[in-house]
Order: sequence, then structure tokens, then C-alpha cells
Amino acid sequence: YNIIKMSTRQKLMSILMKPGFPGRKQTRPSIREAQKKTKWNILRGDKVQVVDNGHPEFGKQGIVTLVDRKRDRVIVEGVNVEPKHLKANPDLGLVGTTIMKERSMHYSNVNLVDPVTGLPTRVMRKILDDGTKVRVAKKSGAIIPRPEILLQRKRPKSATVTESCTNNADDVWEITYVKH
Repeated sequence: YNIIKMSTRQKLMSILMKPGFPGRKQTRPSIREAQKKTKWNILRGDKVQVVDNGHPEFGKQGIVTLVDRKRDRVIVEGVNVEPKHLKANPDLGLVGTTIMKERSMHYSNVNLVDPVTGLPTRVMRKILDDGTKVRVAKKSGAIIPRPEILLQRKRPKSATVTESCTNNADDVWEITYVKH
């Protein structure tokens, strides 16, 4: 009786532990590895070069437009461009078209470009005498500055202020909630 019970339990557990089982959510290994990473050397606005020999765009340089830290991927301007088909929507009057769009590539397939030599280089971090942390190119030892595009917000803050709220100073200081 125990043998039959045990085999039934094993069957049930094998069904429950299958990756496709609806109640069991699994993360891909690439996403798990991306979650472990805490320091990133490539930032939005950096100039990078594709260093993966097997990649069809090997040797091309471009500016990073997006860094997807959750998936460990980057999108580089003008590199890895493929067609994307847009569906037609007759209700809105849209015609189906094909546009060229940059696809993401894995973070390890690109290296930062050395500002002195113009070649791809690995990066190390250094703390200067005044206490600022900087990225330094391993090949030439040159400091790689932070991109200036990072000073601007990617999504600007909403600065709309309604006049009805701030017309009268007495209305602002009026107590509208009384605790019982």
C-alpha cells in the first residue's frame, strides 16, 4: 500500500514541478544573472563597439540609447537594425508598413570605446583624490566621462499646476480633515 501511495506522490510532484505548470513561475537563467549584477559600466549615451565575433554587426560602433538592466541588454543606435512589420488598422485609417528598428543585444557583446584610441576597451573603476568615482579605460588609462545626456531626465517631470488650487493663500492653509 505504501509503495502505491509513494509512486502516486512522485507522479503528482513531477507534474507540479514541470516548468509549464500554471502555478509554477520560473525565471530564465539570463534574467537571474542580470538580477545578481549591481555595478554597470555601460550607461545610456556611451559610445560602444560590438566585440562579439559571431555577431553580424561585428566591429560597428554606436551610441547606447537604452540600457535594460532587468534583462542584461542594451540597444545601440544604428546597430542590429532589423525590419519590424506594423499591422494595418482600417478603423484608425492606418496602413500596414515595415519600419527598420534597432533590436537589443546582450551587454557582454559590446565594449566601451576608449576616448583616446577609439578602440574597444574594458573598464575599471577608480576613486580620485577629491573622492569622485570615475571609469577608467584599461588600455590607455584615460578617464571615461559620464555622458551628458544623463543630466536630462528620460521622462520629464510633469510641471502642470492648476490655478484653482493656488489662487488664495487662505484656502491652502484651511484645515479640511478633522480627526474624530
